Amino acid sequence: MDPVILSRWQFAITTIYHFFFVPVTLGLALFLAILETRYVISGDEIYKRMVKFWGKIFLINFAIGVVTGLVQEFQFGLNWSEYARFMGDIFGAPLAIEGLLAFYLESTFIGIWIFGWDKISKEAHAAVMWMVALGSNMSALWILIANSFMQNPVGYAIRNGRAEMTDFWALVKNPNVWYQFPHVITAGISVGGFLVMAFSAYHLLKGNPKTKDFFQRSFRWAAVYALVGSILVGLIGHAQGQFLATNQSMKISAMEGHWDTEQPGSFSVIAIIDEKNHENTFDIKIPYALSYLLFNDFSSEVVGINELQAQSVALYGPGDYIPPVTLSYWSSRTMIGIGLLMILVSGLAVLWSFKNDLEKRPWFLKIVIPSGLLPTIAITAGWLIAETGRWPWIVHGLQKVENAVSPNISPGNIIFSLVSLSLVYGVLMIVGISLALKYGKSDPPAADAIGE
Repeated sequence: MDPVILSRWQFAITTIYHFFFVPVTLGLALFLAILETRYVISGDEIYKRMVKFWGKIFLINFAIGVVTGLVQEFQFGLNWSEYARFMGDIFGAPLAIEGLLAFYLESTFIGIWIFGWDKISKEAHAAVMWMVALGSNMSALWILIANSFMQNPVGYAIRNGRAEMTDFWALVKNPNVWYQFPHVITAGISVGGFLVMAFSAYHLLKGNPKTKDFFQRSFRWAAVYALVGSILVGLIGHAQGQFLATNQSMKISAMEGHWDTEQPGSFSVIAIIDEKNHENTFDIKIPYALSYLLFNDFSSEVVGINELQAQSVALYGPGDYIPPVTLSYWSSRTMIGIGLLMILVSGLAVLWSFKNDLEKRPWFLKIVIPSGLLPTIAITAGWLIAETGRWPWIVHGLQKVENAVSPNISPGNIIFSLVSLSLVYGVLMIVGISLALKYGKSDPPAADAIGE
């Protein structure tokens, strides 16, 4: 079997496992900081109980996220040594800063937050939670700075067959970062909001009068949080798409199943993709719409995949520069469709929670429970686009995936580690989800033991 394919599968599986937990950490950390600030301002003990209750799920998720993330960095040296050799001078810097600054900041203050209840002032304790939220999101920033170089290389020079950093601040100011980072953060906000809404809906359906006020408030705060995140992630995603239209045109054309250049470009609502013949056998289109979405006017040219392939051959030499179009196309529609559904669900949740009408609509609460998974599905689809949409490149325009894999690693070694990691990660995911469900379905008093 091909070591490149096996190594791709291994990294993809471990990344998806890990990233299942990351947005929850990002979103819940900020949500807890907001709730604890509300407790400090109001003095209402129910907000302290809310922080402790949802904090249990945050800590479970954080622990599993750390464990699943550690293995990934080792894979750069084990499976992708040629990538590490080519990119190490650039890729290593933001990863080191993430580990030495942001992750340690987050981890240190989590310890103070857990054990500091009633040992430091409530104002200081809330400040600690804000430091946890800052550390979590700063970790994401440095990881995305590293990833953004792979998407849009800047601040480098090729010397002795390696990419060497020439301008650190160019990496930090990479325009791709400042679309990608807020997109990830707002996606995390959506995840955190929908997760809290889902558990709160479960409890409201139980109809326990002793916990009614607790979960009504939790639901209301989470609904507003989820709606803000859902709207912002959509707006930022649209802006990011316009950036990609000029910086990664092939990725955008693959997302849209856009084979032939058009002026103006039509938006494909739904299509059957024929990758072999470079065409869509069935396509429902909206004229002019793609030009407007990408360039804010109805007359711009949208270059097709076939022309972009010819341009890439002329620039980089013979080869297939077309990413998996079917995967990109349907991942895009999954992400966008779920994003619109998230706005609808969270919008109704805000409306009916503030009108105190939730108990009159048990059907809606039943819908909210499984909708807790919607942001995670949308995020997974989005990362599939981000990472597979630049194939065959691992570093866009500089290094192909096939040239990045370790030259001496055997298929047998990869299969063994792939199966082993999948099993271990699978067990960890089951444990993590089981614990989160256990505490999320428990009544609030079960959370009062946190840090006490």
